[in-house]
Amino acid sequence: MTGRASSVQAGVAVAHASDRLRYAAAMSGVPGWMRPLAVVGTAGWTIPRAAAAAFVGDGSHLQRYARVLTGVEINSSFYRRHAAAVYARWASSTPPNFRFSVKLPRAITHDAALGRPRLALVAFLQDVTALGDKLGPLLVQLPPSQAFDPRVARRFFDTLRACHDGAIVCEPRHPSWFDVQATALLVRVRVSRAAADPSSIVAAAQPGGWLGNPADAASRPVIYYRLHGSPRMYWSRYPPERIDRWAAEIADLPAGGDVWCMFDNTATGSAIENALEMQQALSARRPITPPGRSSP
Repeated sequence: MTGRASSVQAGVAVAHASDRLRYAAAMSGVPGWMRPLAVVGTAGWTIPRAAAAAFVGDGSHLQRYARVLTGVEINSSFYRRHAAAVYARWASSTPPNFRFSVKLPRAITHDAALGRPRLALVAFLQDVTALGDKLGPLLVQLPPSQAFDPRVARRFFDTLRACHDGAIVCEPRHPSWFDVQATALLVRVRVSRAAADPSSIVAAAQPGGWLGNPADAASRPVIYYRLHGSPRMYWSRYPPERIDRWAAEIADLPAGGDVWCMFDNTATGSAIENALEMQQALSARRPITPPGRSSP
C-alpha cells in the first residue's frame, strides 16, 4: 500500500469514528420532543403497475405519489435542465408539507469536475428556487474517479454556499473524501455527507460531514440516506430485514435533525416498494413527520 493510500485509510477511520459522536454532541441540547424528521421517498415518482394499488385516486403520477410518500429526489435534473415553471408546477401539484431534494447537473459535478461553477450554479439555483419552501436538500453526487482536491473542493463549496443558504448533501464515491481534511471542509461549509448503499467504502454507510452545531440548538443538520439497491445496484430490492435495520438506525438518531431516506433502486420498480416498507417500519417506531409539521 502506498503512503498516500495508507494516510487516506487512516484518515477515513478517524473521521468515521468521530461522525456519530459529533452528531450526538450537536443534538444534545435539542429538546426531547423534537424528534428526527423522516422524509421517505424515491428517485423520481414513477409508480410501477405492481405498486399502483398503494397510490389510489385521480391525478398525475406525482399527485398520487405525494399523497402517500413525504418527499422525492429529482434525479432528472442531473441529465437535463428544467425550467423554473416546471419546478413551480411540480410544487403546486403536491401537499403543503411535501419536499423535493434536487440533484445538481452532471455538467457541474462530472463534466466540469466542480471547476468554475458560478455561472452554472446560478442558473441552476434560479430554476430550483421555484419550488419555494418545498425545496429540500441539494444533492452533489461525485463520480467514483474524483479524488478530494482541497483547492477545487474549497472553491466549489464556498461558491455554492455563497449562492445558497439551504441544505446541501454530498455523495462522494472516492475514499479520499472520507478523511479528516475532507470532513473538516464539509463541516466548515455546512454540507452533510450522504450515507450510501452499496459502497466499497466502509465509512460511506454512515452519514457524515456537517452534523449540526452543538452551540446552536436551532442548527438542523440533514441526515441523508441514499440507497441504490444491493447486491445489484439500481435493480435489487432490499429484503424486509435490511429495511428494518435501517429503520432502527434512523429511529435511534438523536433528536433534532432532518432525516431523508431516498431509494434509487428504480430499474425494476423496487424503490417504491422499499419506500413503502420503510415508511411502515418507521411509523411503527415513531411518527413520520415531514419538515414544517409539528411532532405529536
